[in-house]
Amino acid sequence: MRLLTAAEQRELDRLAASEAELPLRVLMESAGAAVARAVLALQSRQASQPRQVVVFCGPGNNGGDGSVAARLLRDGGCSNVYTWYTRPPEQLKGDAALAAQARLSSGGEQSGRALRGGPGVVLVDAVFGSGLSRPPEGAEAEAIRAINAAQEQGAQVVAVDLPSGVESDTGAVYPVHLARADLTVTFHAPKRGLYLHPGADCAGRIEVADLGIPHSLEHKLSGPACELLDEQWARSMVAPRPRNAHKNDFGHVLVVAGSAGKSGAAALVCEGALRAGAGLVTLAARAEVLPALYALPEVMTLALPGDGPLGLRDLEALRPALKDKTALAIGPGIARGRETAQLIGELLAALPGDCASVLDADALNALAESREEIAAIFSRAAVRPLLTPHPGEFVRLTGEDTERVLAERVEAATRAAQRFSACIVLKGSHAVVADPEGTSAICAAGNPGMATAGAGDVLTGIAAALLARRGGAGGTGERARLAVFLHAFAGDLAAAELGETSLIASDLARVGLPRVFRRWGR
Repeated sequence: MRLLTAAEQRELDRLAASEAELPLRVLMESAGAAVARAVLALQSRQASQPRQVVVFCGPGNNGGDGSVAARLLRDGGCSNVYTWYTRPPEQLKGDAALAAQARLSSGGEQSGRALRGGPGVVLVDAVFGSGLSRPPEGAEAEAIRAINAAQEQGAQVVAVDLPSGVESDTGAVYPVHLARADLTVTFHAPKRGLYLHPGADCAGRIEVADLGIPHSLEHKLSGPACELLDEQWARSMVAPRPRNAHKNDFGHVLVVAGSAGKSGAAALVCEGALRAGAGLVTLAARAEVLPALYALPEVMTLALPGDGPLGLRDLEALRPALKDKTALAIGPGIARGRETAQLIGELLAALPGDCASVLDADALNALAESREEIAAIFSRAAVRPLLTPHPGEFVRLTGEDTERVLAERVEAATRAAQRFSACIVLKGSHAVVADPEGTSAICAAGNPGMATAGAGDVLTGIAAALLARRGGAGGTGERARLAVFLHAFAGDLAAAELGETSLIASDLARVGLPRVFRRWGR
């Protein structure tokens, strides 16, 4: 499912009118009807309580959607429906004015300014939609304050398209005037800000309402798409195993990870790869790391001679180890030195023609020391690499400002993917995946319990397993997206059983992944 920017939504509305004979007034009626249905569904869940609905309508088309919802609720038999207009209805323009006029003609009480919150109250936030680009002020700010005050007293809030005070494209918020929703009804496709923090914290449950706009029109939008990664898509990407499957069908992963004091990172990568379906996994590490694999007898090992940071002297052992491998995972827990970046470059150049690679943690930190040479290093690999940095690693890798990266996560990941000619996973809540072609995706799954040591190492293993598959759908970009969703969804299923606070990284591999595949019949 495509995630829309405000500009894309406006262009889609224009295309709907010009090519699908769906003018804005018709779309407004459909949007208002969807909101009304959502409110009635809330009522039906608490039928024993007295209900009051207050619809807050701003001056734009979002307010027009609210006017339609208020009218349809009243026409549908809701007697206690009030409308709070932030501007006098006679001052509204265009379709919003027509919708307000139709609402006024339906009769009944219009003002909600005597509002009192409580368990029996539903508030519809139609103050601002996707066009908000400045802090709310004046009458609109007053309306948002009233929504928040009533919600604190127990009222439920249904946001129209996205909560007022959330910037549509980035998820940035205007915290002084921000309405937090229990439910957001968004139209045709979600807006990016609903899945990018901090806006994602304000959206509540998200429902997507179909307005009848043909999805084929999305192909006419300018610019690359940003997609939402969800369970339906991910399941379609994982086919059942043939009954005559062989371990070689699912690839052989070479893991270069771990060091003294960080042997657990190597174990987590290897277990993540095995649980995600890799046919064979070999760990190459210093001898002191290998005992950590005693609990994983399925993993083969290669002891790298000597001690200390990885460097060019390890190439003699690692280059032949790449033979017959279909994926290389390198970085978690390794000790890095002056030659580590050079070693990584030589290994990428030595990969067999169909061998993919995923780089994480200290492999990225080593490359960051030669930032201007990264693109040239990656160009030596036959298959474009996958990088999985957390924000700190991303900043070191790119040299970009931390605040800018966090404020523009989709754009930042896309810039890095194009700069390095690699696929990028910018980790964090609702991880972002980007590729050099400019397309991107945001993961809908995941939970705070995954903020724990080693969770990223499990993702590296999952990604390596998917990249190693000899068959199946998708290139590096699509398999990276699948890895991100599998990792996050495994965290959700593990947290559902164990709780978020007690969740540890190995639970993702041992509890979460088996439950994902069992749920999907895979």
